[in-house]
Amino acid sequence: MSGTLFVVATPIGNLEDITFRALRVLREVDVIAAEDTRRTAKLLTHYGISTPAVSFHQHNTRSRLPHLIRRLERNEHVALVTDAGTPGVSDPGVELVDACLQRGIPVDPVPGPSASLAAATASGFPMDPLTIFGFVPTRGKGRKAWLAQIQGVRHTFAFFEAPHRIRQTLAELGRQLGERQIFVAREISKVHQQFLRADAASIIGRITECKGEFTVVVGPTIEEATGINSGSDLEIFDEFRHMPQSGAGSRRQVVAELARKHGRSPRDVYAIIERLKSSGI
Repeated sequence: MSGTLFVVATPIGNLEDITFRALRVLREVDVIAAEDTRRTAKLLTHYGISTPAVSFHQHNTRSRLPHLIRRLERNEHVALVTDAGTPGVSDPGVELVDACLQRGIPVDPVPGPSASLAAATASGFPMDPLTIFGFVPTRGKGRKAWLAQIQGVRHTFAFFEAPHRIRQTLAELGRQLGERQIFVAREISKVHQQFLRADAASIIGRITECKGEFTVVVGPTIEEATGINSGSDLEIFDEFRHMPQSGAGSRRQVVAELARKHGRSPRDVYAIIERLKSSGI
């Protein structure tokens, strides 16, 4: 008979944001597998928990995983925690959970805080459906691919971003998504918590400090939010051809108007126009 792996959500800021069950589990297990044992020690010390902890992070997963599996197979109980929030949501843990399931070792989630869900619930955007993307890729090709991917997501989605890249990412979102509403949450449940909601271009100037952890929630397109179907590419192109325009400035205004009307980004509308023009329609 094996032990159980408990996947335990821990506070994302305020140490009071933890369940009674999570505290009991952390006290009763044989060992705690923590992303950063020093950060977890602060939580354990605050609640007087003396359970030993071992590190389990992205750089030692391969070596640590067999050790934890052996302990579970010896009928020991293990609690998996991250620095903050729910393990596996842009944090280590998926590999250990998967390994346990493949070996028939019980996995028991202990639900609790999640930055992405906390931000989404405070955003006022519909969450049916909601997609969570994790952290934005930092390098060129991966970042470009990510930006191209989110442009096609019409419903609400959330992601995380580092403080030193938040302004750049919001500027890129503004170019990609136009006036689509965005909710930025900084330092959720901490002393300097800050919530902002507007389009990406407007939010950039309202961020008082680029410090702490940022969670960004992008609201749905107009068509998704209202249930109104956007025009087809041909309809958009036909409207463009019949709208009065003179000069580059007027052309940009026409594209922006069509984007607002059809719940598309200006970049998306411009691409439709150029593609259909070159097709000879």
